[in-house]
Amino acid sequence: MKKRIEIIKKKWLKNTFLTILLIAIIFAIYFGINYAVKKLNLKDIDLTTDKIYSISESTETKLKDLDKDVQIELINMSNYVYLLDFTNKYTQLNSHITMERIDDLTQRPDIMNTYNLESTDNLIIVKSGERETYISLSDLYTYDYTTGEQIDITEESITNAIIEVTIENKPKIYFLEGHNYYNDNYFQLVKQNITAEANEVENLNILTKGSIPEDCNCLVITTLKEDITEIEKDELIAYSNRGGKILLLADSNVLGISTPNFDEILNLYGFNISNGILMEQDQDKMFYNLPEFIIAKVESSELTQNLKMNINVCFIDAGKIEFKDEETLQNLGVEYSTIAKTSSKAFIRTNLNISTLSKTNQDTDAGDSIIGALVTRSLEDGNSAEMIVYSNAIFATNQQVNINNNYAMYANMLCNNDDVVINSISYLTKRTDTITIRKDSDSVSYTVTQREHSIIVGIIFLVPALVIVCGIIVWQIRRRKK
Repeated sequence: MKKRIEIIKKKWLKNTFLTILLIAIIFAIYFGINYAVKKLNLKDIDLTTDKIYSISESTETKLKDLDKDVQIELINMSNYVYLLDFTNKYTQLNSHITMERIDDLTQRPDIMNTYNLESTDNLIIVKSGERETYISLSDLYTYDYTTGEQIDITEESITNAIIEVTIENKPKIYFLEGHNYYNDNYFQLVKQNITAEANEVENLNILTKGSIPEDCNCLVITTLKEDITEIEKDELIAYSNRGGKILLLADSNVLGISTPNFDEILNLYGFNISNGILMEQDQDKMFYNLPEFIIAKVESSELTQNLKMNINVCFIDAGKIEFKDEETLQNLGVEYSTIAKTSSKAFIRTNLNISTLSKTNQDTDAGDSIIGALVTRSLEDGNSAEMIVYSNAIFATNQQVNINNNYAMYANMLCNNDDVVINSISYLTKRTDTITIRKDSDSVSYTVTQREHSIIVGIIFLVPALVIVCGIIVWQIRRRKK
């Protein structure tokens, strides 16, 4: 009996030892793996559908060829774990980017004095050589007044700060003013987005400035409410003749405004814009019950850079870009490529008093109408002037439009409208490395095509009805068998 007890005791001690050893091994493996992962700085695995915890393809495109050392200093950010983790992803993206945490400002009086900080203040400092910029916590969020949602823009803020301190020369973008149909407030958001891409943006009144500045890398012209003057016309022609780059956002001239001086500019590039409004009939190319909201795929490789970019633009009340015949274009030295067009089912309407959404006998077929184009004009000195033209301006504004059951949304937030505008400017300013699809905001809206709406309605109503009917039939069959 005593011997048996000793055997049981030894067995218990052995099992206990093995258990403790096993637990120790598990802990050692756990801590070892964590230490190795921390040292190797491995990328996290993001299983979310929208990859909200990952660096976007947009940032990867912009920073993959970065060859300058950049330091990101995070001041008093120990309580913001997400920010620390996300910033660390930049160091994984490019070896030239490093991160430093400063959790005790009292040990860094130099930073406190330079930025006028208290010991508990938060700040993100981005440096490269002698250049630096800073980001506050409030810069990491914006607010969508149409949905009432707070939007996280951490990635956009950090990426743009890196570009800000590493870019050699910022392109200068001028918005022509003086005769505009839309006031400056309508382009407030798109100007902010253009500026965020490391561009300098200013308004330009040729009559008060005297001329188009030599540092103008791209001139943006929006819908006119009246004609330009002879002086402005001559300046625009001179700008084009020295190889100027123009982004034209021009709505259909539904008001029939006479603009002979501005028409001379368009004639240089061999096109005009119709007076009528294009209406779509292809269910895959329009928002539900809104044929004037045309959804078109961007076809131009210049604005997509690679075949993986699926960029859609949503034009609202767009006109039709009509080019001259081939002989006239050849005489002008003009070539063009299509950026976007309607479907083959579209029509154009000039009588806006017609309320029906379908084509009438007063409307004209306008299938495959060009609504966006890249136009190149050859010059005598061997250089060329370029213009990107869209027969719409509303799509680039922050005008609120009603989508399905009076849901309001900014026009520039529909589809990839912002991307189209910014990519157009990037192309014209020779910054093709920044042409990309930018990260979606956290805003969610019900913006579907006519066909998608029909499918959704079918799933919501028809499928349950079908299940109920099948259930009744099965119940009746079993009842009769009894």
